[in-house]
Amino acid sequence: MIDHLELRTLKMEASVRFYEEVLAPLGYSLKMNGPTKGFGAGQAMDLFLIEGEPSANVHFAFAAPTRAVVDAGWKAGATGGHVTDLEPALAPHIHPNYYAGYLRDPDNRLVELVCQLPE
Repeated sequence: MIDHLELRTLKMEASVRFYEEVLAPLGYSLKMNGPTKGFGAGQAMDLFLIEGEPSANVHFAFAAPTRAVVDAGWKAGATGGHVTDLEPALAPHIHPNYYAGYLRDPDNRLVELVCQLPE
């Protein structure tokens, strides 16, 4: 189980805005606003942004409790002017309940919002 993720970015302001908007439907907010930016839901923080050269070819997913939350996060990214990759849809080739939407963060990392529960 992953406890937290730290991402390097050369586009801090754009990255903070991206994660604030896309993850808000999942209950995330910016909780640490210093040189390191920390995001989390509830009392936890599990996503951190720091200045630095971004890693390439990265893909990670955030679990959503419902398909509606996947839709809301993806829509927040799209209406916020962020780069979208694939609209939310079922992916039965993975399994019958795999519902995901994909966006690109400002450093072109593939960010997935996924619900694996039946609706």
